[in-house]
Amino acid sequence: MTSITISNALLWVLMLGVIVALWALARQVGILYERVAPMGALITDAGPKLGDASPQFDLPSLGGATIAIGGERPKSQLIFFLSPTCPVCKKLLPILRSASQAEKNWLDVVVASDGDSTQHLAFYRDAKLEQFPYVLSADLGMTYRVSRLPYAVLLDEHGVIRAKGLINNREQLESLFNAKEIGVASVQDYLQRGAQTHESA
Repeated sequence: MTSITISNALLWVLMLGVIVALWALARQVGILYERVAPMGALITDAGPKLGDASPQFDLPSLGGATIAIGGERPKSQLIFFLSPTCPVCKKLLPILRSASQAEKNWLDVVVASDGDSTQHLAFYRDAKLEQFPYVLSADLGMTYRVSRLPYAVLLDEHGVIRAKGLINNREQLESLFNAKEIGVASVQDYLQRGAQTHESA
């Protein structure tokens, strides 16, 4: 009887130890989550500034229509720069489709690149990009100073640049939408402001 009592007591002590350990672990995870900020799109200082009106373009698309970029329009416009030879670009295409469908009430997506139209037309068909206007323009990329891919620029309904940056994953793409929604230049800028407010308090 004594051995049973002792074993039960040890089991209770062990269970309490496990509960305390789990509580401590959960607390550490919470602290880590607060310290690790979400990584937004990598913004460069080159090209038109955030808050500036975008230059306007009327560009022929691979589908045959003329696509207007910039200026007044019913919806915001995401210009997604890619290349048929860019593996990260190809990886992001399903994410781009998903985001386009989820945000279709307020967003139009335009795919942009430059180079040989024959190569792009084959890529356009093979990648099944018919749902997006696909424009080829060296001037467009040079205007936004696109030096690395994939890159995206988000314009609002008035053609004003609200967010832009290098995109490598879903979180970085969605950070452009979040930046526009909360009215900041970038997620990093928002987090930095929050940190400064917290320090001053």
